[in-house]
Amino acid sequence: MPNDNHTAPAGQQALYAIEQLVLFASHHQLIQPADVDYSRNELLDQFGFSEPYAQEFNEAPLTSPQAPLDVLIDYGFETGLIPENTDTYRDLLDAKIMGLLMARPSEVNAEFYSLTAEQGITAATDRFYKLSIDSNYIRMDRVAKNVYWLQDSPYGDIEMTINLSKPEKSPKEIAMARLLPPPVYPKCQLCRENVGYAGRVNHPPRQNLRIIPMELNNEKWFFQYSPYVYYNEHCIVFHHDHVPMKLTKDTLKRLLSFVESFPHYFIGSNADLPIVGGSILTHDHFQGGRHTFPIQKAPKEDSFTHASYPGVSLSIVKWPMSVLRLHGEDPAVLLECGNALYEAWQAYSDPEADVLAFSDVDGVQTPHNTVTPIVRRAEDGGFEMDLVLRNNRTSEEYPEGIFHPHREMHHIKKENIGLIEVMGLAILPGRLKEELDAVAGILAGDQALQQAVKNEDGHALALHASWIDELVERFGTGLDREEAVKVVQNEVGIKFTHILEHAGVYKRTPEGQAAFRRFVQSFGAV
Repeated sequence: MPNDNHTAPAGQQALYAIEQLVLFASHHQLIQPADVDYSRNELLDQFGFSEPYAQEFNEAPLTSPQAPLDVLIDYGFETGLIPENTDTYRDLLDAKIMGLLMARPSEVNAEFYSLTAEQGITAATDRFYKLSIDSNYIRMDRVAKNVYWLQDSPYGDIEMTINLSKPEKSPKEIAMARLLPPPVYPKCQLCRENVGYAGRVNHPPRQNLRIIPMELNNEKWFFQYSPYVYYNEHCIVFHHDHVPMKLTKDTLKRLLSFVESFPHYFIGSNADLPIVGGSILTHDHFQGGRHTFPIQKAPKEDSFTHASYPGVSLSIVKWPMSVLRLHGEDPAVLLECGNALYEAWQAYSDPEADVLAFSDVDGVQTPHNTVTPIVRRAEDGGFEMDLVLRNNRTSEEYPEGIFHPHREMHHIKKENIGLIEVMGLAILPGRLKEELDAVAGILAGDQALQQAVKNEDGHALALHASWIDELVERFGTGLDREEAVKVVQNEVGIKFTHILEHAGVYKRTPEGQAAFRRFVQSFGAV
């Protein structure tokens, strides 16, 4: 890059942005005082400058790095550092810049464990979470765009979000990604080798990612935060090696081990079967964080005990899905009870309730029953384990899954119901932001749009057409805009509650709840 850019207005703005970022990194302890000159020189070299900003610089530190980052990324596009000015390419340069303004992984790890020893685990996670935000690994500017509301339901408040934090790829980038060979390195987005990785069109950059090594059940695992934080301190705990998810007794033991070390966090695992499982079944991992989910507030309906597991209480929870809650003071006894209950469910069938543990596929017994386990510390200091019963059978009527969002709900959500949504936090697709705004517009009197949905083939709202007709019949088209938005959000929240009921193995009917109790009693609980 020619040095005459140094004196051009854009070059001066970029040099000023470098000073802002170095000051930000120093102020937020991403770097130490001894690293300031080094970090500045790294950024100067990255952008082709041989000298720093020459004029007086006397600005207060920023609370976020985003403004100077945007200036530098714009400059990078102008000077050819990125080929296109899209979110994907901007993110590649964003992570590269912030990676130059961070401590090495070994230094971050040392600080985490030093804080743990001196001030406790909460202080360590507080600092690590702040580091993940300040380094722009967690994009709080995007998370802030998510739409959020609370939905009243028969089960208490359900948390509703429309996820806008994950950047969308352009059609050109999607086409380019399809032409690339299958990923070999890193094997997936959870692998430890992502730390410091530059990324590519079909894999996000991770120069500003840091992970903390830990042991669970005498095995090597890692701890990090999610870049899209769906809730407070949304963390991911993942296996040292790229090994597939499999729910076993060891899984439950790892979850209990985690909350012994991180008593201020919950942790849970997605189920390990297709349809009811999570999005990444190829790498064993858990999700946790510092958040009280609606499921945790749900009341117990029936309580049981089991003679083989003294000190453990077992309860059916009032929830749209089928939840058994175990509570005990001794994690070892709780583990034995939880595992025995899980193994009993794996083998349990009740055709009257549409529950079959296995089916014969070409002479092979295919399993259908599994659980979504969630573990946390209770208010009394004991241990609490929720086992959410899952079944992944399909049928002619429900080819996507009997206990899966049914087709009449697919215009709102058709994806798997994973751990986070099981707990009562809806993560709805970003497309709904504009679509629901448009539906609200129809209820507020946009007759031209209403007619376009009816008359135009392939209209963007076509998937909502029958729902729109239903809403218009019930609410009319004379609502004011604010009222229309609230009506639409409420109706979506009601639908999501029904989606969770679809995913529940035992329905919230007298017959369904009687079948649920049959299973508990078959386990030997009284």
